[in-house]
Amino acid sequence: MSISQNSEYRTETKRSKYGLWLLILLLISLVFGFITYYFSQRSFFPFGTILIIALTVVLLAFLIILLLRYFFILVFAYLQHTSSRPKDDIDNYPPESGLHGEGSIRLVSILVPVYNEGKVIKSVVASLLNLDYPNYEIILIDDGSTDDTFYTAKSIAQINPKLQVFSKPNQGKACALNFGLNYAKGEFIVCVDGDSLVNPETLRKGLRHFKDPRVGAVAGNVKAVNRKRMVSLLQALEYVEGLNMARRAQGLFGLVNIVPGPIGFFRRSVLEAVGRYSSDTFAEDCDLTLKILSHGWKVRYEPEALAWTEVPETWLDLVKQRYRWTRGIIQSIRKHKNILLNPRINFSDTLIFWQMIYEAIIWPGMNVFAHLFFIVIALSFGFSPLIVFWWLQLLALDLMSALFCVACEEEQTKLIPYAILYRMIFILIIDIIKVFATIEEYLSLGMSWDKLERNGRINGVHKPVLACQDSAKEAA
Repeated sequence: MSISQNSEYRTETKRSKYGLWLLILLLISLVFGFITYYFSQRSFFPFGTILIIALTVVLLAFLIILLLRYFFILVFAYLQHTSSRPKDDIDNYPPESGLHGEGSIRLVSILVPVYNEGKVIKSVVASLLNLDYPNYEIILIDDGSTDDTFYTAKSIAQINPKLQVFSKPNQGKACALNFGLNYAKGEFIVCVDGDSLVNPETLRKGLRHFKDPRVGAVAGNVKAVNRKRMVSLLQALEYVEGLNMARRAQGLFGLVNIVPGPIGFFRRSVLEAVGRYSSDTFAEDCDLTLKILSHGWKVRYEPEALAWTEVPETWLDLVKQRYRWTRGIIQSIRKHKNILLNPRINFSDTLIFWQMIYEAIIWPGMNVFAHLFFIVIALSFGFSPLIVFWWLQLLALDLMSALFCVACEEEQTKLIPYAILYRMIFILIIDIIKVFATIEEYLSLGMSWDKLERNGRINGVHKPVLACQDSAKEAA
């Protein structure tokens, strides 16, 4: 058996195992659903008052929606995982894909907006210079940094012509990306955050989706690089289970609603057609993706286009980040509200838009309400067995999802036990943040873009590359 055949065999074997796991997970979910329904019919709970009956109906509706959400996301994510993706043999791509010019592979421009990333900029550039794609340029835009970011990047550019470094006054990430587009020569644009590392094969894996001329953008797979503290480990699980699993499900239909900032792929022509990046929201990546979808383009997801980013390591930094994310997403939703009920817009776009509203606004409110409901019931009527089974079901669902996602992405198994804390603590905190951020956004309260302080956790990941660069600098 050849190496390629052996690799394909292992891939098919893994997919078969994932299929078995999915069936087991769904079976367990049905069992727990039956248990919850059974105990809800017993006399453990005081259903005497109209108020309690009404609240219970709402709670059961919440439970049904929760189960359906898990079911469909798991099924669609599994189907996306097992679906055939284009091979990354770019030499054989058809002319209509746009990946070929006159006998050569098209130039790809990588845009890297940075602001005060002096602690990590060498590692970021090193990972980009280590990509295995044959024809690309790196355009780094320093957005008015007050540290040594610009000078460090400029010193690397002096010994590697693949890197170009520009500086401009501080005006925000969207303006920096648009500034970089003015100097980009490539027909395909890849945007990478200034605090993120990419794997060598990331460019090739992401670009292969443009073999389909209907694809306007591709979302990459973002993972947490720092995993030492509990708060960062919970985020590592969230990226795998809460964010990437949803992107897998959306990617099956080409309807990914957010191309993440750390790694995103775009056709240059599509960016120009939708008006490039806008700076009127705090979530320029969400806003841009919605514009691309509303213009009829497909947005895919590529799990093998990996980017590693440094996540917050304190609860306060996490609150600031998620507060900004939530308000930015709500701003994008309000900006594109014409998608909601416009019959001229594709139905699938409307559906994915409503799904975003549910995840960003409706679900957090329902989750916080459910927890408050349980607290009131426990204090007023005693701790009912029904409440125990409610918590057990949520725990089972999260453990199942964590197991499935860790298997799909071949992630660290140590993340699975953190699913015990994921729903009860982490998601509840995140949803409370979302509720307050939603209220403040609709009250039009002011806010600012709080940049997180970097700890340099990504440094050292690409030591061999950096060593070669340092040697070249000394020789120069």
